[in-house]
Formats: sequence, structure tokens, C-alpha cells
Amino acid sequence: MLVRCPLAKMIPRVSTPSVLLQYLSAGRRIQSARTPCLSLPLTTCARCLARPAQGPRGGTTTPVPEGAAPPVSKPPFYFEAGYALYHKRPSRPFPPPFLSLPSTSFSEPLSTHNRSRDRRPKVNGEMIRGVTNGDDAVLVSDYFIAANDGVGAWATKEKGHAALWSRLIIHFWALQVEHASYDPQQEPDLVAYLETALEQTREATSKLNEWYGTTTACGALLSADTNNPAHPLLYVTQLGDSQILVIRPKDKEVIYKTTEQWHWFDCPRQLGTNSPDTPKQNAVMDRVEIQEDDIVIAMTDGVVDNLWEHEVVKNVVDSMHKWQDQRSQEAPSKEPAVQSYADGMRFVAQELVNAARTIAEDPFAESPYMEKAIDEGLSIEGGKLDDISVVAAQCKRRKG
Repeated sequence: MLVRCPLAKMIPRVSTPSVLLQYLSAGRRIQSARTPCLSLPLTTCARCLARPAQGPRGGTTTPVPEGAAPPVSKPPFYFEAGYALYHKRPSRPFPPPFLSLPSTSFSEPLSTHNRSRDRRPKVNGEMIRGVTNGDDAVLVSDYFIAANDGVGAWATKEKGHAALWSRLIIHFWALQVEHASYDPQQEPDLVAYLETALEQTREATSKLNEWYGTTTACGALLSADTNNPAHPLLYVTQLGDSQILVIRPKDKEVIYKTTEQWHWFDCPRQLGTNSPDTPKQNAVMDRVEIQEDDIVIAMTDGVVDNLWEHEVVKNVVDSMHKWQDQRSQEAPSKEPAVQSYADGMRFVAQELVNAARTIAEDPFAESPYMEKAIDEGLSIEGGKLDDISVVAAQCKRRKG
């Protein structure tokens, strides 16, 4: 029998479980971790199975528009940060007007190609902050980090676009943080900033530009107390099942972590279309006293569902030591540059993504997601294949 495939019009059908097992043994997953592999319809072609998986991507900062006004004020501490991303499937392109598509061809006199050279998505005439990863979105600045997890089920709905919602909320949230004044005498209100971001996202995705979606949200803002010299403070806001984790590397222990918020199993609290949840009613904000060199991790449930807390801590600490050893071997006589700490955090984030991905793609692994499912009476084995997004940030004191 023949089957249509995205890579070939007519090719032989894979018809025996042994072929599937051969590809699984080679480390290539072809199904969700929630579905036993041999229960799938055997209609996947060999060329699709052999298609190489895309590796994680990352960076040290998320883009900022050229000419953007600097933040109103800055605390005496900042983040050396990096991020790493891996998606279970590519993100859908943003629709117009958030991403204007060119009309006709390059040679057509009435073409709009000249207005479409900047492929960065925009809202209200401004580039959308952050980076999209599947349905997730992350943002990295020098004193604010965030990770949102868009609910992928919206892809099955007409006008559904979870990635757009997660990215827009993180964009408007970041703008609220930038426009706020730093005052050690007054605590920042991250929940109010998030509430405003939700209202602005609803407005941007309504009327003629109507698009639906929901997303979880977690963010961490670095500030300082009133002591002299000042000590760093972290303000953390959480809604849903993404997580902020604060690790003290020298002690190899967790100083703080957020608590997941659920309606029921696999249905977290979320912001957006038809959701009863709002930041004012459901988001929490915690004030955490931290120290210089503490590491703050913002991550979506692609990590939390596949790695236990002690595995995350061990991975982060081991990655830091590995990166430091590599640098000392490459240039033992040179002092580390300031930017190199951000490179180290990017390496930490990449190693954490790799570890979570290993479990996510293993149908026989033990995972926190499997444990939660068993507690609910569900027969689920292995990791959870999901978008995996990590921001790793180390607290540093500004010079001068």
C-alpha cells in the first residue's frame, strides 16, 4: 500500500512494528510521549522517520528595537543571562498585521516587498520584544527575565494562535517594567504590570485583528533593598505551571521556587481567551532575598515535567563547573570578560534543555509528568514531549 508523505508524493508505507523500533532505538521519536509508539497508525514513511531533529538554539539577550528609549531607571544589580530553546514543532508564522506579508512578486510595480524586508513582528508600530519557541516565549533583559507557555491546543481552533498570545503578553509586560521607576522605598507591582499586559494583548488581538489564545506566565525582576551597601532582591510573579527557580551554586541548593497553579491535571491556570484567570485574582508575587552570584532559572513546563528539582540543580551546577573548566583551559592567563558570564549562562541553559529533551524523547523514562499522571489514575509512561524553554541568569553588582 502507498501513502502520501510531505517529503515524497508516493512512497512505500512502513508496515511492520520492527521498522518503528529500529528508528526508536536510533533516538528518533515519531510520536507524542503520551502515546505508546506501536498504537499509532502505521502510515509514517521511512524518509520522514530519518529526518534529522533540529537542535536547540539560544542566545544571551533577546532583541530590542533600534532607537528604543532606555529604561526609566536601573537597580544597582543586573543579570548576566542566557537562554536556550527547543520546540516540539515549529511555531506558526505570526499573522498580519503583526507580520506583514509581501504582495505579488519582486518585479511587480505594485509589490509591497520593499515594506516587508524587516521580518520582525510588530505591534502598534513597534517590534515585539522577546523570542518565540513553538508556543512558548521568553524574554531576557539586564534585570528582568520571563518565560510564557502558550497553550498549544489553540492550534486546532480557527483563529487560534497561542504563540502570538504568549509573545504579546511577554512584550507588553516587559514594556511595563521598563517604564516603571526604580525606587528602593517602594516595591514594584509585577502583578499590576501583568494585568496591564493582558489588557493590551486583548486590545491588540480584538476587532479586525481577532486572534485567540491563552498562556501561562512567570517573570523575575531584579531589584535592591535600602541598605548601604544594597543587597539584591528578586520579585517573582507566577501564574500557571511554568517555574522560577533560584539556585545558590556554592551551596548546591534551591533558595526559592514557585508553586505550580492548576485547574486540574494538565490544565494550568492561564491568561487569555475564555479563561477565568486574571493576574489580580490568581497571580502571586513573592519577594526573595538573594545574594550575588545566585542563579535564577525561568523555565516552561517542558523542563519541569521532565526533570526533578534535584536533577535541575545538579545539571546547573555541573554545567557551570564544566564551562569554567573549559574557559580556564582555553585562556588560563586571561581575566574573564564581563560578557563571558552571559556566555556561561547560555551554556547552562543549553545543557538544561538538552537534559530535559533527553527525557522528553524517551518513551520509557521515569519523569515527573509520568508520576503526576499515575497519581491521577492515568496510564502514561515516559517523558512529555513539549516545547522546552530556559532562561538562566546570574545576579551581579553593577560597577560604579
